[in-house]
Amino acid sequence: MEIFFEFLIFGVIMGITEDIIAIVLATDAKLTWQVFAIATAVTIPFAIIGELIVDKPDSLTRIMKIFKKQPR
Repeated sequence: MEIFFEFLIFGVIMGITEDIIAIVLATDAKLTWQVFAIATAVTIPFAIIGELIVDKPDSLTRIMKIFKKQPR
């Protein structure tokens, strides 16, 4: 679990940095707290998905089994 959170935090930091660089280079937007908040809001779900699915493929299998057991 410790390694999971280390990679998640690192992924969030790198994702925010990457998004801010892309926003600043691709638009005329000034770097404000609002831009930072938007970059953070976009980054966190992708960091979680990346950590659960890409880095730990067995997690995806467990999640799929949970959904298959749910009655429809």
